[in-house]
Amino acid sequence: MGYTAAMAGLFYESVLQALEAARVRFVIVGGVAVILHGVPRTTADLDIAVDLERDNLLRLVEVLLGLGFRPRAPVDARQLADPEERRRWCEEKGLKAFSFHRPDRPLDAVDVLLASPVAYDELASRSVTIQAESLQLRIAAVEDLMVMKAVAGRAQDYADVDALRRLMGADDELR
Repeated sequence: MGYTAAMAGLFYESVLQALEAARVRFVIVGGVAVILHGVPRTTADLDIAVDLERDNLLRLVEVLLGLGFRPRAPVDARQLADPEERRRWCEEKGLKAFSFHRPDRPLDAVDVLLASPVAYDELASRSVTIQAESLQLRIAAVEDLMVMKAVAGRAQDYADVDALRRLMGADDELR
């Protein structure tokens, strides 16, 4: 049986459940956060901002490796927990996210932000928590998403900012 769109939903759920069970501190950002705020769009990957504290990153890596994910870059995933290595990747390679994927399921991808215009502590303190089945999902606040998307500067990011602005305007009209 081939890979189907329905399987992608299982990918998000299993990753989020495993991260929650391992007590990894993270906030959902990117396209999935935009969708969870109510903007209709599609995305394949899961973007997360994480607390870059060493033990938190090691738990994240162990969860993802245990689920069959591998780093896209040819490095040991555990190097993600080394602040000097992360600094080098950002400065020398221009890396903004560390990407994990499942080699046998090409649409399953988790991008861990390494450089963000909004610091993790700020994202976490302003995040919105929503209940999705048995999961408590922390998603970036609309305002923080708009900043992050504007800085990223791709066509889809600009479209997301416009959609989020319209969403906020609709919310204001309802009050």
